[in-house]
Amino acid sequence: MDDLVSVIIPYYKKRNFVKETVVSVISQSYDILEIFIIYDDTNLNDLEFLQEISKLDKRIKIINNNKRLGAGLSRNKGIEQSNGKYVAFIDADDTWAPDKLKDQISFMKKNNYQISHTSYFIINEKKKIIGQRKARDLLSIDKILKSCDIGLSTVIIEKKIIIKNNIKFPKLVTKEDFVFWLTLLKKNYKFYAYDSNLTNWLDSKNSLSSSTIQKLFDGFKVYNHYMHFNIIKSLYYLICLSLNYLKKK
Repeated sequence: MDDLVSVIIPYYKKRNFVKETVVSVISQSYDILEIFIIYDDTNLNDLEFLQEISKLDKRIKIINNNKRLGAGLSRNKGIEQSNGKYVAFIDADDTWAPDKLKDQISFMKKNNYQISHTSYFIINEKKKIIGQRKARDLLSIDKILKSCDIGLSTVIIEKKIIIKNNIKFPKLVTKEDFVFWLTLLKKNYKFYAYDSNLTNWLDSKNSLSSSTIQKLFDGFKVYNHYMHFNIIKSLYYLICLSLNYLKKK
């Protein structure tokens, strides 16, 4: 019997993309799923639109935050309500290849891995591939401190390790996933790489993650507040992170 996978999708103003995201999830060849769309907007204009989309498949549940919590806290809410052995994350403007879950979960089971991530394509709004990122095994925290090379929408985690360690996404505007990965690595969990491009990550010009000042502010907070580094060390890592980000562009 296949294990249940809980798919978690925070939603905030992604009306032009979310249907395609959801279709890529419900069309997975691995079909033992529950899908949580966490509606994170005080403006209810898109809620009806999402409710229409949810009629496509009875595995979809919508959670309405009733106020703006941000992507990180929305994911926490989805994890709390989930029943799966595995949790898989996808953002509301990314898409999965049809065999993404099937291939990745069989890779995890075969090797007895609790966390994995995959390589992915970067696409623009015209659906053109403009880059790709190759996943690599991240077995210790120093491998990720200077460059966050994990595509959120590629990650699958055994839920029990999130619950057992009470790991939560922090309330940050950007980089909230970086803190989550660092916390797992700090507790000696390892991220294993499945090197296959199974996700399309949308590089959208108006996304939250594109605000440079916000990224620098949150990046500093990752090191100073969450990793407890002093100011000099935090700035050093922030510069490394920024340079690595620019190199990838």
